[in-house]
Amino acid sequence: MTSRRALLGLLAGSAVATLAGCGNDDSSTSGTAKITFGYIGDYNGSSLPAIANKLKLWQQHGLDATLKVFTTGPVQIQAMQTGDLDFGYIGPGAFWLPASGQAKIIAINTLGGADRVIAQPGITSIEQLRGKKVGVPEGTSGDMILTLALQAAGLTNKDVQRTPMDAATLTSAFASKQIDGAGFWYPAIAAIKKTVPNLVELADDDTFKDKVQFPNAYIAGNKAVSDKPDVVKKVTQVLREASDYRVQHPDEAVAAVAELTKQPADAVKADAALSKAMSTQELDQQTADGTVAKWLTGMGDFFVSAGKLKEKVDPKTYYLGEQWTAAK
Repeated sequence: MTSRRALLGLLAGSAVATLAGCGNDDSSTSGTAKITFGYIGDYNGSSLPAIANKLKLWQQHGLDATLKVFTTGPVQIQAMQTGDLDFGYIGPGAFWLPASGQAKIIAINTLGGADRVIAQPGITSIEQLRGKKVGVPEGTSGDMILTLALQAAGLTNKDVQRTPMDAATLTSAFASKQIDGAGFWYPAIAAIKKTVPNLVELADDDTFKDKVQFPNAYIAGNKAVSDKPDVVKKVTQVLREASDYRVQHPDEAVAAVAELTKQPADAVKADAALSKAMSTQELDQQTADGTVAKWLTGMGDFFVSAGKLKEKVDPKTYYLGEQWTAAK
């Protein structure tokens, strides 16, 4: 038994090193930059770092990357501010944080479509959430879509019993009917449906596509941008290569995410179908012609209306678009 436990310990240690992108001798060579990189364990949040692990892109660009999993984008930005994280991932609901100067966007990732306002069976409209208990992870895309849906119905967050909670707590609270509705996202909603199969979806990202897009992004801490521009460029190059691989090899990308996040491949594939991945050629063009700036401006207008930002912010102050296109 002692030998078996020792062997299992060695195997587990090896697996952790591989997942962290550090299982290669190149990571200890002179001149390699050590970084910490945050992600969320869904397809959008983990696909590019998962591909970078699979293809050893970190090592190829002189990086020794340790991956850290988080549940939300705002928590990653907090970790950046305490020096515990260099790079990370945020969904659209957290874009107000870089817009307010707390981080920089280094890569637009995908256009999301996984967000929903959900309700318990019997509730058939946003208006029927008035006075009811609604869970939401603060500063996330769930927060964003809930606020948009309430605005469209002529309501505000004060018209519901808005209840901030983390993703895990929200999942269990909805399943046990402790809350009446939620601003949330897939694949977590799929887990809730196992307990509440007839839950109601009252709004999704497409409901508001004429008003605002839902891009998500990879970000860098302000300290990394100011102190290590060469490292930021290397990370951006990794993200560019991984982005094109994801578009060209979707099945392999799904497999890489499944390996990193320990999820079934079919669940990851279903999650991937809820977002639009773009090639570097598309993103370069959309950066150059102002499309990305238009997305960010529209989101900024929303964040002002929602009270997250005091005033409009020029996207050039927080989206490093020129560095993105230059990192070829």
